Amino acid sequence: MEITYGSVCSGIEAATLAWKPLGMRATWFAEIEAFPSAVLAHHYPNTPNLGDMTKLGAQVLSGKIAAPDILVGGTPCQAFSVAGMREGLTDPRGALTIKYVELADAVDYVRAGQRKPASVIVWENVPGVLSDKGNAFGCFLGALAGEDCELQPSGKKWPDAGCVYGSKRAIAWRILDAQYFGLAQRRRRVFVVASARGGFDPAEVLFEREGTRRDRAPGWAEKLPVHPTLTAQGGGSLDDREAYVLEPEGIRRTSVIEWERLQGMPDDYTLIPWRGKPASECPDGPRYKAIGNSKAVPCVRWIGRRILKQIKPSPYG
Repeated sequence: MEITYGSVCSGIEAATLAWKPLGMRATWFAEIEAFPSAVLAHHYPNTPNLGDMTKLGAQVLSGKIAAPDILVGGTPCQAFSVAGMREGLTDPRGALTIKYVELADAVDYVRAGQRKPASVIVWENVPGVLSDKGNAFGCFLGALAGEDCELQPSGKKWPDAGCVYGSKRAIAWRILDAQYFGLAQRRRRVFVVASARGGFDPAEVLFEREGTRRDRAPGWAEKLPVHPTLTAQGGGSLDDREAYVLEPEGIRRTSVIEWERLQGMPDDYTLIPWRGKPASECPDGPRYKAIGNSKAVPCVRWIGRRILKQIKPSPYG
């Protein structure tokens, strides 16, 4: 059985880099930014990029696009970022999070009519969403769970990990740090897994019985140079310290290929023909931005593998 997924706020598709090797197939993308869209068209010409994610729910309900097994996306995090204005759901970018839930509901409605199990939802954001002054995360959890109102944390902010079992969906969330997944980058992100699928427990995806998850022995990261978190601005600002490294020969700018490696991407993945010019003339600026906005591929691959263990039937019956 082939497992399909739809991707919103797709960026340069860390999900596909992570999940295609696992045998999963993207049915559609949804990305509006020009350069990431060009990266998608270059690498995945046979997968449609549907653009504006706010229109996808209606298209799913009308049967114009497929209702996939998995819905994955990282709705714009600027509204939730500690470094941003913290406008939460009053910011149109933050409101896209609610559109994401509406899309998930449309997918599940159609799948129910097709006698298919409910979809699995994978969502990613910055840790700042957990302390948003407008309780954006509580709104998101409440909407996913099928509650009539936002959920409230027991303290001043939501914890770094937790579970909610609502009338509509079971939900788990956890902060994962890329430096513990084989990457030399400190990148903490909130991952949410949710589903109404019978017998599917999101906690089994995000939490391990054997204890703290590490790809290498404890302390390995301290023995290597670990890069600060990549951001969309890091490649183009002359006063941005994270775009530079100190070596015996002096200070140099971190290269685009190094950024790709720090996210677990193939070398030159973002080196594409751009605005009528060949790939060899592709500027660094949009590449840095697209990479900084993406997800850490090994983190997403780990989640994908653990989802497959629950939803893919065993070959032995």
